[in-house]
Amino acid sequence: MTVSSASTTFVDRHIGARRQADIDTMLKSVGYDTVESLVDTAVPKDIRQEVALTLQDALSEVEVLAELRKLAAKNKTAVQMIGQGYYDTVTPAVIRRNILESPAWYTAYTPYQPEISQGRLEALLNFQTMVQDLVGLPIANASLLDEATAVAEAVLMMRRANKNKAAHDGKTVIDADVLPQTIAIVKGRAEALGFEVEVADLSQGLPDGDINGIVLQQPGVSGRVFDHAAIIAAAKERGALVTVAADLLSLTLITPPGEQGADIAVGSTQRLGVPLFFGGPHAAYMAVQKGLERSMPGRLVGVSKDNAGTPAYRLALQTREQHIRREKATSNICTAQALLAIVSSMYAVYHGPDGLKAIAETVHSQARTLAASLQGAGLEVLHGSFFDTITVRVPGKAVEIVAAAETKGINLRGIDADTVGISTDETTTPEIVAAVAAVFGAEVADAAEGDAGFALEAAVGRSSDYLQHPVFNTHRSETQLLRYIRKLSDRDLALDRTMIPLGSCTMKLNATAEMEAISWPEFASIHPFAPDSQTEGWRELIDGLEADLAEITGYDQVSIQPNAGSQGELAGLLAIRGYHLSRGDDQRNVCLIPASAHGTNAASAVLAGMKVVVVATAADGTIDHADFQAKIEANKDVLSAIMITYPSTHGVYDADVREICDSVHAAGGQVYVDGANLNALVGLAQPGKFGGDVSHLNLHKTFCIPHGGGGPGVGPVAAKAHLAPFMPGDANKAAHEDGHGVAISASRFGSAGVLPISWAYVKLMGGQGLTEATKSALLAANYIASRLNEFFPVLYTGEGGLVAHECILDLRALTAKTGVTAEDVAKRLIDFGFHAPTLAFPVAGTLMVEPTESEDLVEIDRFIDAMITIRQEIDQVASGDFTVENSPLRNAPHTAAAVVSSDWKREYPREQAAFPVHHLKQDKYFPPVGRIDGAAGDRNLICSCPPIEDFEN
Repeated sequence: MTVSSASTTFVDRHIGARRQADIDTMLKSVGYDTVESLVDTAVPKDIRQEVALTLQDALSEVEVLAELRKLAAKNKTAVQMIGQGYYDTVTPAVIRRNILESPAWYTAYTPYQPEISQGRLEALLNFQTMVQDLVGLPIANASLLDEATAVAEAVLMMRRANKNKAAHDGKTVIDADVLPQTIAIVKGRAEALGFEVEVADLSQGLPDGDINGIVLQQPGVSGRVFDHAAIIAAAKERGALVTVAADLLSLTLITPPGEQGADIAVGSTQRLGVPLFFGGPHAAYMAVQKGLERSMPGRLVGVSKDNAGTPAYRLALQTREQHIRREKATSNICTAQALLAIVSSMYAVYHGPDGLKAIAETVHSQARTLAASLQGAGLEVLHGSFFDTITVRVPGKAVEIVAAAETKGINLRGIDADTVGISTDETTTPEIVAAVAAVFGAEVADAAEGDAGFALEAAVGRSSDYLQHPVFNTHRSETQLLRYIRKLSDRDLALDRTMIPLGSCTMKLNATAEMEAISWPEFASIHPFAPDSQTEGWRELIDGLEADLAEITGYDQVSIQPNAGSQGELAGLLAIRGYHLSRGDDQRNVCLIPASAHGTNAASAVLAGMKVVVVATAADGTIDHADFQAKIEANKDVLSAIMITYPSTHGVYDADVREICDSVHAAGGQVYVDGANLNALVGLAQPGKFGGDVSHLNLHKTFCIPHGGGGPGVGPVAAKAHLAPFMPGDANKAAHEDGHGVAISASRFGSAGVLPISWAYVKLMGGQGLTEATKSALLAANYIASRLNEFFPVLYTGEGGLVAHECILDLRALTAKTGVTAEDVAKRLIDFGFHAPTLAFPVAGTLMVEPTESEDLVEIDRFIDAMITIRQEIDQVASGDFTVENSPLRNAPHTAAAVVSSDWKREYPREQAAFPVHHLKQDKYFPPVGRIDGAAGDRNLICSCPPIEDFEN
């Protein structure tokens, strides 16, 4: 890997340590002459791929953007009036440029270290408050993945939380007016878990039999606005819980679900300023009645206090619960849609309650005018009470009318041969209404006639206030909002400011050129259910990306539909389940999972209807072979699969991976290779060639989609040919209708909107560049391991004492000697301007470090110097210079207010607190709060915006 100092390719800008002098420095520390010899030692020879990746040669940024322009030009933008849960919207430019397109927001990590995430956490608390106010329920989470999967989560929560003996094991009843993609997702989950789902017209009352819970839609997919109070009361009398999937914008005018007695409200916040994105990413929401919060999936932002008594935000209750509770976790979802939730929350901050209501009234007025116009022309409008969607009967003419509208650049929803749906939105103008009316042969009704008919019934009209908190009533000018956004981003540490050395999460460069295309209208303004004739560019991009990912992984087929890594896991396991069922192996339901695996693995296996059997870990961090063989023998007739992560979560290449795969196959099982650590394999080894049957990948890790402060994520699933018939299907088609399995996400291509990022990354790097990136990641991780081993022993190593792309630093002996914990080190790193490594996973009392290939030697050395300085402070504790309780480690992080206070009584000098290394005196990040009391936040759960006075006090 010899590099010219004059080279200026994208690969040279993506890989941090490209100067030969830097590479030589790192190699000398590790003890190798070349990167190739290091790689040859670290990566087992029997899994190395024999030929180089056959991908297109690397393109320049200019060439990639030109190619993306060509693809974008093949898409056709239209007036999107299909509805069905997706609406056009206006993203205010100040939000688009300063959040959606700002690396200060999109390169941030999930806020597990809350002291350096206060800006994101405040924005997410605004999101929760917005949702709680609009739906009329007291507790909301900080977003879920999409509306359909959010409803599925609600159904599963009702099944967990219903304590009524008669209703607990009853069926789930879904109203026939629920979005069809939602019904498909719920049925798919129910099939794997073995509970009954019935779809019924609940306006006619509840069906017979025991009912665990019901799901209603407000407004329904037909547009109908229905007073749900009576059916909710009837369900409660039968012991059922109630979920309402509700459109938030409509709830500015309509009685919220909570006021009608619903237990759970779910839905999408897409139409609050988030582009259509061809189906995603969009932030779903969930809100619940009190008493259900500890069963709620996803993340919950709460308010606690720091060590100075200042109110401070943190993730509460559910923080990484999969890694603690594993197969007993409430959900397998480990990510959210934080970036999109923040966009929608800022949309509410931007418009305020009056602005949102004005938008809703305009949307409703345009729909009423259109309905009056069509009715005036003698057409039958099916519902007299609606918000934004009207359903019109046109016997035998639906196809003709939809086609005629398309020729005018308008997309309508063809429901069947006799029925058309039309949805208005924020972008609908009187001219559009007139054009739609003309397609039906109607003239636009005058304003008085339009306002006279189709009013919402008084029984469903909203009378309660919402969004009364000052944050939604202060930032009216763009100057105010711009400064508010900047104030919040300044409270955070993101990748644009510092290295984020998180093991397992691969926080690498998210290049600007990769991000460029996602907000182009030709990509961002496409409805997921638009005709194929309008989406040629999108589908060509997706087909190309899927083909490239198949080549990289060695599998035969890839689906990019799963919109998170957890959903990719579920998709892969459901494919395995479908394969066994197709062969009559109904009894195969046991999934072997190593004790070191990602916690989502176990939770996903449970969702796929499997029984988890844990395989022990040997002393060297590999799978315990004796225990593995015993578990194989004990379950050989019922073995469905094994889930392994490769390289392992211990940061090493297990040399026995082929032996593991062969043993499982010999027992009739399938091998699932978790692709979270693919950044250590690309170009060197292919899971589809060394024994894997199926894998999920993380495009928000290896393939450069940014983490966005906790989402978006994309978790494609890749499989061998025999599993292809069971890969994710289209939620708008019956399962197996298209030769595929059940749907995983609401839209056919999941979070398509961010796929141009990964497409661009692969094209910019080419096969050789991707391989060099992997090698560089291995070199960087081994350099850190070799430099820090004498200060913090590296827990596990592989062949030649080497690690893969990450290493685990073991602090347990130091903790036993001094009382200084891994958490103390994590918090002290904030004072050096670093985000902490992964804390306490996969081994408690450790830190897992992953530098990625994107960090240069100067930044890596800055991190190493910080860690060595921290070790010196631990030694000061050991020698008695100060107690651990009074050390800079236990009192970290140090705010500016703390170090300038006249009440400084600590046993170490202020300069050591604030400027532990010299260069910080010129370039210093001060956290906005000190160490946060997590336990107090869980005991006193506050998950909506606190009064401003709390902060003043």
